[in-house]
Amino acid sequence: MRDTVIPYERDPRRDHHGAPTEELVEELKEKARAAGVLTPHILPDGSHLTQRETAVVLTASGLSPLGPLACNTAAPDEGNMYLLGKVGSPDIQARFLKPLVEGRARSAFFMTEPDGGAGSDPSMMQTRCHQDGNHWVINGRKTFITGAQGAKVGIIMAKSDDGACMFLTDLPHPAIRIDRVPNTIDNSMPGGHATITIDNLRVPADQMLGNSGEGFQYAQVRLSPARLSHCMRWRGACIRAHEIAMDYANRRMAFGKTLIDHEGVGFMLAENMIDLKQSELMIDWCASVLDGGSLGTAESSMAKVAVSEALMRVADRCVQVMGGMGVTADTIVEQVFREIRAFRIYDGPTEVHKWSLAKKIKRDWKAAQAGSGVA
Repeated sequence: MRDTVIPYERDPRRDHHGAPTEELVEELKEKARAAGVLTPHILPDGSHLTQRETAVVLTASGLSPLGPLACNTAAPDEGNMYLLGKVGSPDIQARFLKPLVEGRARSAFFMTEPDGGAGSDPSMMQTRCHQDGNHWVINGRKTFITGAQGAKVGIIMAKSDDGACMFLTDLPHPAIRIDRVPNTIDNSMPGGHATITIDNLRVPADQMLGNSGEGFQYAQVRLSPARLSHCMRWRGACIRAHEIAMDYANRRMAFGKTLIDHEGVGFMLAENMIDLKQSELMIDWCASVLDGGSLGTAESSMAKVAVSEALMRVADRCVQVMGGMGVTADTIVEQVFREIRAFRIYDGPTEVHKWSLAKKIKRDWKAAQAGSGVA
C-alpha cells in the first residue's frame, strides 16, 4: 500500500464522477498480482481466510482509497465472492466466481429499489420474477447499485410468489438498462451507484441460488461479513488520515508552538487513538463470533454502528486538526471524510441497526419472561 499504491493517489485517470477509471484499476491490479497480493483473502485452494485474518488484510488494503481496488478486496466484489464461495454450485462458481477471484471481472449486487421499493426494509421488494419453462423472467427497477456500470457479473434479488429469489447473470445485458449514475458524496468505487431498469430479463433456472423463496436466506450469509468488511477497510483509511493529521499537527506552528502542543488539538488526536482502538476491538470481537459459526446478525449490527460512528468522529477530527488543508484534495483526508459519511448509510444506516437491536431486546425479554413463568 505505502510503496506502490499510495503514489497512484495523484494519478489523474478519473471518470467524470471522480472515481478511478477502469484503466487505472487494471494497472493497479497488475501491480498487486505481481506482488502476490491480489485477492489475498481467498487462498489458492478456494478457501477463505478467517474473519479475524481477513480483518488484518482488509485493514491494510484500506490504507489508501485505491487499495481495495488494487488488491481486489473492494465492495461489493469481496462480499459477492464470499457469498458465491459459500453457496454457489460448482457450475456457478466456475462461471461467475472464478473471474471475480482472478480479478478479471467486477460484480454488482442488485437489491435496493426506488419509488417505495426495497431499501433498509428488504420486505418492500417490488422487482418481480416468474418461471417460464426452464427460465425465470425478471422485471423491476433498482437504485444505488454500486459498480453496475462496467460490471461483468450481476447478483439480482427479485420476488416470486414463494418469496425472495437470488439470480446470477452476465453483464452487460440488453434487458438491464442503466438509467443514470448520480453524483454522490463518495467516489472511490468505479461505476458509481446506478439506477437500473430490468425489462423482461430471462435467466436460466440453474442460475438461481438455491430455490424459489430462499433469497433472503442466502442474503443473510453475505450480510454480516459484508457489514464487517466495510468496517475493516474504512478503519484502514482512518488510520491513514490520522497519520496525516498527526504529522501536520507536529509540524504546523500557531501561537508560538506546534499544534500538537495546544490542548484542543492534542486531545482530538488522543480521542482518535481511542476510537481507532475501540473500532479494532469491536471488529475483532465480531469476527470471532462469525468465525465461531454464528450468523452474527446482532453482533454485526453492533459493530457496524459502533465502528462507523467512531470512524466518522476520527475523520471529522482529522479535517478539523488540519483546518483549511483538511478540506482540500491536497491529502486524502478530505476524501476519507466523504467516504466515511457515506459508510454510515450503506449496509444499513445507524438508526435501522439500533431499531433492529431494540426489537431483539424486546424479543429476548419476552422469551425470558415466558421461560420464568412470569405473566
